[in-house]
Amino acid sequence: MRSIWNGAISFGLVSIPIKLVNATESHSVSFRQIHTEDGGRIRYRKVCELEDREVTSSEIGKGYEDADGTIVPITDEDLAQLPIPTTRTIEIVAFVPADRIDPLQLGAAYYLGANGVPAAKPYTLLREALKRSNRVAIAKYALRGRERLGMLRVVDDVIAMHGLLWPDEIRAPEGVAPDANVTVRDKELDLADALMDTLGEVDLDDLHDDYREAVEELIAAKTSGEEPRETAAPARSGKVLDLMAALESSVRAAQESRAGGSGGAGEAGEAGDAGDAGETEEAEHAEVRDLRKKKTPAKKAAGAKKPAAAGAAKKTAAKKQAAKKTTAKKSTPRRRSA
Repeated sequence: MRSIWNGAISFGLVSIPIKLVNATESHSVSFRQIHTEDGGRIRYRKVCELEDREVTSSEIGKGYEDADGTIVPITDEDLAQLPIPTTRTIEIVAFVPADRIDPLQLGAAYYLGANGVPAAKPYTLLREALKRSNRVAIAKYALRGRERLGMLRVVDDVIAMHGLLWPDEIRAPEGVAPDANVTVRDKELDLADALMDTLGEVDLDDLHDDYREAVEELIAAKTSGEEPRETAAPARSGKVLDLMAALESSVRAAQESRAGGSGGAGEAGEAGDAGDAGETEEAEHAEVRDLRKKKTPAKKAAGAKKPAAAGAAKKTAAKKQAAKKTTAKKSTPRRRSA
């Protein structure tokens, strides 16, 4: 991986030479704009509006447009003279728990690699300190002409840095929530919980971009002169009129999908009560039929069965022990007196 920035991590009085590389990459398919009549490329030319002529990159600089439309020229020399201590330094300013970071602030991700043999020891020290403390480092750094905020954490054996938005760059979610006063009933929440439990978890490594694959197939077909393969559009349901019925159907469909994909009752048995495998499948069907009933009474009933089952087991064990003793007495021969 090619480094895009070289500098150092400032860790108190410790300086760690590092190189910055991108931790992510885009796999999206990019398109060019073309003239639909003849397929010619549409290109953009940089034209000076005062001279009405195209200019080269060497003639282009920076400028700030004021409120009245006046352009204030800003040169690279002007920016280089600004007193920014983080020009080539990732300056750690604090260590905080990871849950203190709002996910809305997270931006681009980078890997920080030790730059040279002398950097290996202090780099490892910072990495192991972050691991042991279960905290992340908050740092300031400058990249692409502006000072930024970052978060350092450990990924495997590498220190990674996430660019963070400044707190004042996060917009308040005003006017986004529904305006109407909506009341959610406990029965609806129970159904939503059942749907989440049925869908379960997923390994993120198993997820892939279906749309990108379809676009690549389309391009391959057109390149080879073949007709693109027609795919049936997914069925879209109409307007949801009964939320309860929609939730029940969703839970039922999810259960059927999981049962079909895992070979049937093997996975279903794990989802039920492990104490009684014979009743697992019936319990799940009962849950689908009676999804409007709360889970709490069902749990209490299941808990009430356990003492009775335990008592029956004890009685059975006692009877078997008594039977063994009787058999032992009968099989012992009596001694005859001389």
